[in-house]
Amino acid sequence: MTTDKPTTADSPVKQSAAETAPSTTAKTPAPKTAAPKKAAAQKASSGQAKPAATKAAQPKPVGAKVGGEKKKPAAATNQTAPVIKPAVEKVASAQPSNTAKPQPVATAVKPNEASTTPKAASSKPAATKTAKKPAAKPVQQTDANTTQPTPPLKTDIPAPAPAPAPAPAPAPAPAPKKSAPHARKRKPLPPAVQGIAKRLPHFMQLMRLDKPIGILLLLWPTLWALWLAANGVPSIKNLVIFCLGVVIMRSAGCVINDFADRKIDGRVARTQGRPLATGVISSREAIILFVTLCLIAFGLVLLTDPLTIKLSVGGLLLAFSYPFMKRHTHLPQVVLGAAFAWGIPMAYAAETGALDKNMWLIYLAVVLWTVVYDTFYAMVDRDDDLKIGVKSTAILFGEQDRVITGALQIMVLYALVLVGKAYTLGWVFHLGLVVAAGLFAYQQWLIRFRERKACFTAFLNNNWVGAAIFIGIAADLALK
Repeated sequence: MTTDKPTTADSPVKQSAAETAPSTTAKTPAPKTAAPKKAAAQKASSGQAKPAATKAAQPKPVGAKVGGEKKKPAAATNQTAPVIKPAVEKVASAQPSNTAKPQPVATAVKPNEASTTPKAASSKPAATKTAKKPAAKPVQQTDANTTQPTPPLKTDIPAPAPAPAPAPAPAPAPAPKKSAPHARKRKPLPPAVQGIAKRLPHFMQLMRLDKPIGILLLLWPTLWALWLAANGVPSIKNLVIFCLGVVIMRSAGCVINDFADRKIDGRVARTQGRPLATGVISSREAIILFVTLCLIAFGLVLLTDPLTIKLSVGGLLLAFSYPFMKRHTHLPQVVLGAAFAWGIPMAYAAETGALDKNMWLIYLAVVLWTVVYDTFYAMVDRDDDLKIGVKSTAILFGEQDRVITGALQIMVLYALVLVGKAYTLGWVFHLGLVVAAGLFAYQQWLIRFRERKACFTAFLNNNWVGAAIFIGIAADLALK
């Protein structure tokens, strides 16, 4: 006895999809129920078929055993039952009711749109035919009346590269340390002191501390006298006092010189940048500074003997009078030489307590030497001095400046030879004089064209003359 398998015996998935198909679809026709009813009536008459409702509720898969015997799929009848996958139910229920053209879902069997005549199934049961071929997977489409977008397809997208770590935030500035409540705050300096501190470079320029050549030219003759008076070993106290005194008195002489020339320095190319000429220091301040320096120098002299203290007054008068001699005589360099050489009798007085007659030979040699190198110095400003009416030996000598300065240099050397004879100095001292003579010759060669720069170089070169003579004196006395 053969058993006819109903056409609805498809998978439960397909049956559930058919039962839940959307009712509002435009092109998908509602499944016909007449054929299932007719098939049910025929099966009922033969006593072999179950009700259609039971079949629909409890479908069995293909190949299931019935009564211990495996059923084969029966030939398809001309009755067609719609079977849809249950996934269609979910898609249809998710779509809005006003969808115009929903996409049908594919069935397991390829539909035949031209005819509803069933075909024999070879390995799979027959499936119902729909209006269009459904898709294998649910696809959600949007319409003009729908606002739900199509969900994006799941694709394998590589994970984005990790963002670089942010730069570390700068460390917060340390909080200022709070001073202890008992700590005393520094009181600001008085305005006058603050003003002096700011103007200190100008005062140093006024004292020529930035140009030590004048200090050296004044120091060498003083050291000659100290070594000759002490026979080569001067006292440390006198050495310190006179070295400091040279620096202080030279600074005082520069201050009073600029005070006297404050109205004419601005018209000379070499001196127009001096503090009193530019006005950065007032005349009153210059006088106060001069008096202060003189008092300091006098305080140093008070540490010596009474004769030296008396002699210091003469040195102060010479230093004060030199700048004003430029207006009255052509021999201000002689006054300057007398002032620069005044340290020689003071050194003798401090070391020996008396003035030696041979000491005046050293004094004369220093005066002549000073006239020579200060004439070179005046030759630098000769053109300007002629315009403003300042007098000097450079103007007095005129075209004979080279001859006269050369003659004065020879007189300096002769006076020093007499000094060496008076103090029985040996060949080392005379060797120093030979070096000095060679330097004098070099200076004459420098001033041969009377150029300003060359004349100033000749003036500076006299520092080595003083050093050569001092080395000769000190070395010769040390070898005795």
